[in-house]
Amino acid sequence: MNPADGPATLLMALPKGRMADQALELMAAGGLPLPAGQSGRKLLLNSADGSMRYVLSKPTDVPTFVEYGAADLGVCGLDTLRESRRQVYEPLLLPFGHCRLCLAGPADAAGGPLRYESQPRVATKYPNLTEEFFRQRGVNAEIIALNGSVELAPLVGLADLIVDIIETGNTLRANGLVEQRVIMHSQAVLVVNRAAYHLKAAAVQNVIQRLRQALQAGGAANQDSASKSKASSGE
Repeated sequence: MNPADGPATLLMALPKGRMADQALELMAAGGLPLPAGQSGRKLLLNSADGSMRYVLSKPTDVPTFVEYGAADLGVCGLDTLRESRRQVYEPLLLPFGHCRLCLAGPADAAGGPLRYESQPRVATKYPNLTEEFFRQRGVNAEIIALNGSVELAPLVGLADLIVDIIETGNTLRANGLVEQRVIMHSQAVLVVNRAAYHLKAAAVQNVIQRLRQALQAGGAANQDSASKSKASSGE
């Protein structure tokens, strides 16, 4: 971009739902421009000053938008990013969206070494990560890709095991399933298109630095609050 053209307009992809709300809260704390007029069904929103545009998409589509340059930046979960295998930069982890990708199965099933399993059938929304997990352990698992509630699979005989994202584990327990292995821990991450990282360097770095400063300020505030709490309790 020619400097005479003025500052670059950035397009950020956000996943619909709670993670988008949390990302916008962090951006507000960093003094970044927010979407104007968030109500309604519009999926492409502009900031009031025109320096930022936002696209609201399915969480699994955010890495695709960013890799192909339809968005300059985005926010998604590490689990989604690793499953998609999209080639993007990951300059900043964000302090929300914490969960874990786990292998789970019926509570009464044997919990022995996976290498002794004989071609288990595994239902999941994460076929790439699941296939990699079993391959690394020398297990020839049959992966069944599902888009709905994978907890149903063992209950109806579709699969022996499942791999899914877990936050509290309440849904597993309600369906008689237990965690067997943690495959990966996940949280939100800021992703950047590789070309935009260089061609819009000043604008991209401004976003990264403002978010980093907001994170540092939030961490300092939490430490100060904890110190005051200890002091008031006489510790």
